[in-house]
Amino acid sequence: MKSTPDLCDQYPDLIQVVEPMFNNFGGREQFGGPIVTVKCFEDNSCVKELVATPGEGRVMVVDAGGSMRRACLGDMLAEQASVNGWSGLIIYGCIRDVDEIMATDIGVQALGTHPMKTEKKGIGEIDIAVTFGGVTFNPGDYLYADNNGVIIASQALL
Repeated sequence: MKSTPDLCDQYPDLIQVVEPMFNNFGGREQFGGPIVTVKCFEDNSCVKELVATPGEGRVMVVDAGGSMRRACLGDMLAEQASVNGWSGLIIYGCIRDVDEIMATDIGVQALGTHPMKTEKKGIGEIDIAVTFGGVTFNPGDYLYADNNGVIIASQALL
């Protein structure tokens, strides 16, 4: 995969850059693919539901409301996502079990870490447009992420 700076140079009119806010925690430093969205707040029921499905190289974008009070992803869900073929996850919120996630073959970027898990009340939405970081993530758009940043495009660039 090309780096996000190379993609920005090659396709300046096709990409949007997400505001810098994420840290790279996954075992893959580069990842990308079609977007699947989740909107939830301190409840990762939808994330748990989706990681159990075939990822087919897609990227899960989780709008967790920017919560810094609960972790929306832990080692067991990250491992399940990896086994099921997800390319990566962008978490607009926190994760936990960082050491284990760093050893897992999946891309994970998040705002930070928090040791407390979320509650599971079955609250959340899947495949709706979500907005954070100065951009709107639409299901089916493409996301590319690496240590330089996160970019999105309405079509595949690679």
